[in-house]
Amino acid sequence: MKRRAVVTGLGVVTALGRHLETVWDRLVKGDSGVGPITLFDVAGYRVQFGGQVPWEADREDIAGPKELKRLDRFTQFAIAAAKDAVADSGLDLPTAAPYRCGVVIGSGIGGLWEFEAQEERLLHKGIDKVSPFTIPKLMVNSASGHVSSLYGIKGPNFAVATACASAANSIGTALRAIQYDDADVMVAGGSEAALTPIGLAGFQNMRALSFRADAPQQASRPFDAERDGFVLAEGAGIVVIEEFEHARRRGARIYAELRGYGASGDAGHITQPDEEGRGAARAMAMALDDAGLGPEAVHYVNAHGTSTPLGDKAETVAIKRVFGAHARRLAISSTKSQLGHTLGASGGIELVACALTMDRGVIAPTINLEHPDPECDLDYTPNVARQARVDVAMSNSFGFGGHNASLVLARLGS
Repeated sequence: MKRRAVVTGLGVVTALGRHLETVWDRLVKGDSGVGPITLFDVAGYRVQFGGQVPWEADREDIAGPKELKRLDRFTQFAIAAAKDAVADSGLDLPTAAPYRCGVVIGSGIGGLWEFEAQEERLLHKGIDKVSPFTIPKLMVNSASGHVSSLYGIKGPNFAVATACASAANSIGTALRAIQYDDADVMVAGGSEAALTPIGLAGFQNMRALSFRADAPQQASRPFDAERDGFVLAEGAGIVVIEEFEHARRRGARIYAELRGYGASGDAGHITQPDEEGRGAARAMAMALDDAGLGPEAVHYVNAHGTSTPLGDKAETVAIKRVFGAHARRLAISSTKSQLGHTLGASGGIELVACALTMDRGVIAPTINLEHPDPECDLDYTPNVARQARVDVAMSNSFGFGGHNASLVLARLGS
């Protein structure tokens, strides 16, 4: 019999800020975190805006200056979000049973800042000038490794790299570890810092990004008829997941039960979604089956909703496949309308949003939805937050490579 798992801690780093209450308040207000990129010189780029984290003044508590130099930006984000999530959970991890705690933190790309910096050193200064910290900084599992070391966590410890589904797959994998008694506590989610010269150029040149230079804060517009691509962003989203009895015995505050996880592959185009939504629908249906719930039990879906012409339409088709007539009774929203697309971190940030939606009784809006697309004809909570009791929520994440992942959260007793 599978054991139950609950969410007891939340941590985020986003373009709207780092700390949980700040980010949530701004999400509910409908603020946009999109703005000019100042991390590097964007002269010559067609796209000069993104979801940049206001980070330099908000990282002193994660490591000293010397240690920060040994951490890529994506690992710094992961540590910050993990520290906030663990503090939020109330767990004393250094004294917890170390082999019964684990870490799974995913990233779509990993240490791209370090890769670019060391490539420059190699080309312009020579082989001997490449840093010995290059590999430990750029490897995708750097974030999970550093978080495990920070807390003395000796249980399952690895990373998942499935593009924009990385965080959701990581959280689903952590759920399985608890369900099948490999751990009692898991720190899980995703982190990404691909807002770099090569990252921006690569996504720009494949025409995946919005080119709405005249109005950057209106560029991310999921399900809108005038959407023209996603806004590249950075950040991290981490949750603490516990076995239910473990959390109950210590009197933990429980946000929700993590009830279900489903994953699938499109086995089609490496970047374009299946237009029929079959893979995405399969992941959603599997998550519901794992949760032991029917489609009609779901009240809210945090959509993948990237603001791409093909992706938003395919997700709408997939939701209709799974939910049938109930699809028109669902409240749906896209957090990416406000934060941009944080790639491998998005599923973690969005599960945090789902947990807070259930805890606070408020659905944050899909902003910039001004011209509804006739082919995206569901209720996407346009522009204004909505008071609502949500007993069951679903979070969707779909990535390049055809990776699909869905997670289901439920209020205890639902």
